[in-house]
Amino acid sequence: MADDGRLDGLASRLLGLAARHAEQVVGAELAGAGAHRWHYAVLATLADHGPASQAGLGARTGIHASDLVGLIGELAGRGEVTRTADPADRRRNVVELTDAGRERLHRLDAVLAGAQDELLAPLSPGRRAELVRLLRVLVEHHGHPEPQGHPEPGGRDRISGRASRTG
Repeated sequence: MADDGRLDGLASRLLGLAARHAEQVVGAELAGAGAHRWHYAVLATLADHGPASQAGLGARTGIHASDLVGLIGELAGRGEVTRTADPADRRRNVVELTDAGRERLHRLDAVLAGAQDELLAPLSPGRRAELVRLLRVLVEHHGHPEPQGHPEPGGRDRISGRASRTG
């Protein structure tokens, strides 16, 4: 990267450029596996935290509730999650990871490990760990953004078809 003067000194600009590249690399690798980042987010969240309500999943993953409904339907259609009425509140659904979902998550973990290696290739293992630590500090300080839809290329949300708020 050439020295662009002031621009190279702006952490916000550098984070944005790195984030765009990260989304391209991760998106391409996940697409090659027939998945996208929100598939992984739901499967990983259920594996890490156990069964959850749709609202709980939305809060943990940052996926907008209206998009999460369709996404859960997609994953349930593949047999990767189950969606059942909560016995304590029949108006609420509980989503749970299945064995097929665990297997898919394991495959996606390997895909993402390769994407992380590609993205962070110029960094030593120690610098990679330090980068992750520093990014966690920033995210914890500023909090997670409001849930967002998951846009397709072209600026439309993949589940709802609405114009993307991020695209």
